[in-house]
Amino acid sequence: MLIEGQSVLVTGGGSGLGAATARHFAGEGAKVAILDFDLGRAQAVAGEIGGVAVQADVGDAAAVGAALDEASRQLGSAPRIVVNCAGIGLAARIVGREGKLSFDVFEKTLRVNLFGTFNVMSHAARRMMELEALENGERGVIVNTASVAFEDGQLGQAAYAASKGGIAAMCLPAAREFARYGIRVMAIAPGLFRTPMMEGLPEEVSAKIAADIPFPPRLGEPDEFALLAAHIATNPYLNGTTYRLDGAVRLPPR
Repeated sequence: MLIEGQSVLVTGGGSGLGAATARHFAGEGAKVAILDFDLGRAQAVAGEIGGVAVQADVGDAAAVGAALDEASRQLGSAPRIVVNCAGIGLAARIVGREGKLSFDVFEKTLRVNLFGTFNVMSHAARRMMELEALENGERGVIVNTASVAFEDGQLGQAAYAASKGGIAAMCLPAAREFARYGIRVMAIAPGLFRTPMMEGLPEEVSAKIAADIPFPPRLGEPDEFALLAAHIATNPYLNGTTYRLDGAVRLPPR
């Protein structure tokens, strides 16, 4: 699918991987809508790229539906390309100090990361089904964001790894379900990237983390995530799988 002229929705587009993705697609000539829980950040990036901003908690199915309606109205059509980057990275042991349990962390992480991705994918796919097919039969492409933690989850990452594992696991069945409509579904599992969460770490901690990445021995750049998302959108034979984007890193136990 050619990116130029297409309507694109990026969730979590107010910062990090999502902001880089929104900028990249806009640079390729797409009309971009940014959906973010923080409307101010979404508006800042949208203003920079000539896009539109909508607010929603991705864990709220009704709010997602309303946000997609508004984004489609402002873009002039339902998005043909959706990149789901919204997510949180809470950490907690399953059983912590003094026997404290962490179900609250588990529930919140899955609600945002996994349920949120499912909500956006569901609402977006339903709207894509109603679009006219392009010359090659495509109607849309959905790119979800997993994490290398779905395979290499570290101590304290049970909730995060489970949420990202669910995103990876639903990629193939979703692609199979939507294939008859010409809608592709892919997932990217990024490794250690230079996002606001990582940038908040002390410099010596970041340096140690980067030293464990085989090549290139550095944190990933958000633009590199955006490049892969754009390639997935333009390559019509990519469907139903999860790509690791990680510099060959494998996360240690802690």
